[in-house]
Amino acid sequence: MSDARTASTALAAILHADGTVQWLIAASLGASVAFGVAWLAAFLAPQPGFDSRAGSPAGRLPAWWRWGAILIDPLAIHLGPWLSAGARHALGERLRRAGLEQVLGAERFVAGRLAAAGLAAIASVALGIPLGGAPGPVSFAVAALGWMLPGTWLRDRIAQRQRTVLRELPFFLDVITLAVESGLNLASALAQAADKGPPGPLREEFERVLRDIRAGRTRADALRAMAERLAQPGVGALVASLVVAEQQGGALAPILRAQAEQRRNERFQRAEKLAMEAPVKMLLPLLLFIFPCTFAVLLFPVFARMLMEGWLK
Repeated sequence: MSDARTASTALAAILHADGTVQWLIAASLGASVAFGVAWLAAFLAPQPGFDSRAGSPAGRLPAWWRWGAILIDPLAIHLGPWLSAGARHALGERLRRAGLEQVLGAERFVAGRLAAAGLAAIASVALGIPLGGAPGPVSFAVAALGWMLPGTWLRDRIAQRQRTVLRELPFFLDVITLAVESGLNLASALAQAADKGPPGPLREEFERVLRDIRAGRTRADALRAMAERLAQPGVGALVASLVVAEQQGGALAPILRAQAEQRRNERFQRAEKLAMEAPVKMLLPLLLFIFPCTFAVLLFPVFARMLMEGWLK
């Protein structure tokens, strides 16, 4: 009974609050309902560009971009005139390196950052209402954090994609080399690599090269476009060697085998470099966290004994 009376009293206090608090509550509830509807609609809608045969996420938007599509897409329509050519080119380059240039343009990315900042600000205000309202600097800081999160996500996706490409490149080169040595041409060898290779960004790029070739693009142009999208020195060197060998009529198998061996040596050297950097990177956490705790545990009995004996008085 007392709990029901307390709840009714709290509800009455909210209903009799001033107009500003009521407006904030209504705005927070409306934003929550809109976000829930957008999430449900995007979750139930079919995923465009999803290749169910290969199980590849190529052409599929990330989950939280699909959930917020109802909030992001209307905003992206009106952002085109406000983005300069330089900003659009820079964002397009980053999205291309992340493998998202076909499904996530510059306008949608900026709209997603604005939507994240707005939702973060609304959430800070809603959470601050029970405490008397969130201060303006706090809401601004939370909104700035929401603005930065998509950029951080994109940077991490690019780094992860590059690491995956460097790790998988020697295996794909071995598959292409075996296919060429067995009598297949380069296009058929790329098809074998795309069909037999593990799912990942490199397999998606080879599939895209094959689609470009079937669409009428020359093999050299399709390979150069792949090297530009991946922006990796190893892939650029491989494409340059293949294009020169094809133009001059040279044998492809020795070039592919040499490239595979070189990429494998580079991968081993990167692993050695990371192993040598590990002790240096561990030094600061050791000094700040591990050593103080260890010394505290070791010296606690000494200080306790000194206090008991009265030496520290």
